[in-house]
Amino acid sequence: MVPNGWENKHLYELSTKISDGIHSTPKYVESSGIYFVNGNNLKNGSIKITEGTKNVCAENAEKHWRDLTNRTILMSINGTIGNLAYYNGENVVLGKSACYINVAECTDVDYIYYALKSSKTQSFYTSELTGSTIKNLSLKTIKSTKILTPPLPEQQKIATILGTWDKAISITERLIDNSKQQKKALMQQLLTGAHTQRKRLLDNSGKPFEGEWEEIEVGQLTKIYDGTHSTPKYVEKGVPFYSVEHLTRNDFSRTKFISEDVFEKENKRVKLERNDILMTRIGDIGTAKCLTWDVQASFYVSLALFKSNVQFDSNYLTYYINSKEFHRELWKRTIHVAFPKKINLGEISHCFVKLPSLEEQQKIAATLTNSHKEIELLEQQLADLKQEKKALMQQLLTGKRRVLV
Repeated sequence: MVPNGWENKHLYELSTKISDGIHSTPKYVESSGIYFVNGNNLKNGSIKITEGTKNVCAENAEKHWRDLTNRTILMSINGTIGNLAYYNGENVVLGKSACYINVAECTDVDYIYYALKSSKTQSFYTSELTGSTIKNLSLKTIKSTKILTPPLPEQQKIATILGTWDKAISITERLIDNSKQQKKALMQQLLTGAHTQRKRLLDNSGKPFEGEWEEIEVGQLTKIYDGTHSTPKYVEKGVPFYSVEHLTRNDFSRTKFISEDVFEKENKRVKLERNDILMTRIGDIGTAKCLTWDVQASFYVSLALFKSNVQFDSNYLTYYINSKEFHRELWKRTIHVAFPKKINLGEISHCFVKLPSLEEQQKIAATLTNSHKEIELLEQQLADLKQEKKALMQQLLTGKRRVLV
C-alpha cells in the first residue's frame, strides 16, 4: 500500500542516466593519479583507493570518461553486489563491475542512496542475480528498481535523520579502532617491550614494580594436552565440544554437543577446568581463550590445553599467548605444510614466556581486561546503533513512520 502523498516509481524515473563502466582493459601506467575503479573499491559510501588499485593513462581516462557528477551514486554489480558509494569528484575510470546512477534534480540523492541500501532493495537484487560462478546484476534490473517516493521535502528530512545515525555509527567505529590500537600498544608496553622500554605498573603500595622478569619455557610452567583425534558423533544435547572456530570467532554460543558416554571415553586424560587455557594449534595458530567459567566439555585435536596452576595468572598468560612476541615463537616452530599449518605440543612446550611476579601479572591482566571491556562495550553500542538504524530505515522508507517537514 502506497502511503498518502507518496508514489511508487522506478529508479529510471528518478534518474537522468543509469549505466556501467568500460568492458575492456584500459592502458595502465605506473602513476597518473587517475584510478581504475571496480565494484570492490566501493565501500561504506566512499570510493576506496588501495595499493593494488591501478593507474590509467590520461588518454585512456579521457576516452573512457563517464558522465559522473555530484549527484552520482556508484554501485557494485558484478561479483560483489550492492555496495554503494557517493561520487565526490575523484579521478577515476569505472570498470564493468561498477554502475553509476545520476539522480535527477527533483529527487534527493541521499534518499535514493538509503533506498538502494535498504534490505528490501538488496533482497530484490539478490533475487534477480544471473551467472553461476560470478554473480551479475543487470542494468535492466537496476533501472526497474521500485522505490517508494515521498515529496522532496520529506525525502530530505528522512535522509537527514538517517544521516545522523550514520554519523553516530561512524564515530563509534572510529572509537573502536582507536581503542584497539591503544590496547595493542598497551600489550606491547606491558607484556613484551624491551626491558628498558617496558611500562611498569604500580604495586599495592603505590610504587612501580621492580625486579627482573623470568623467562621460562611453557613446558616447565604447565602441562599441555591436545584434544580428541577423532570427530565424534554429535547429539542434540550433552557435553559441549569445542574446536578452532569457537576461539577465532570468540563465540561459544554455537556449540555442538557429544554424549556423556563418548565424553567419558574420550577424555580420560584431561578435564577442562576453570582458568585452564585453550589455544588454536592447527590452521589459525595462536588464538587463546581463558576458561573463566566452570565447564564440563571436550575439545578437538586442533586445540591445545594449558592447565592452570599456582605459578602463573591464567588471564596474564592468555594475554601473553595472544601477543605478537609469542606468535613469533610459535611461527618459528610451526610445521610448514601446504594446508593447514600446525604446531606440535612438543614445540609449543619449548616456546618461552616472560613472567613477572604473580602480583604484577595480576595487575597487568586487570589493566588489559579493563581495556578489552571498553572495546566490548563500544562494539555492543555499535551493534545496537546498526540494529536501530535498520529498523528506522524500514519504518521511514516505507512510510510506516512519517516525519514532520
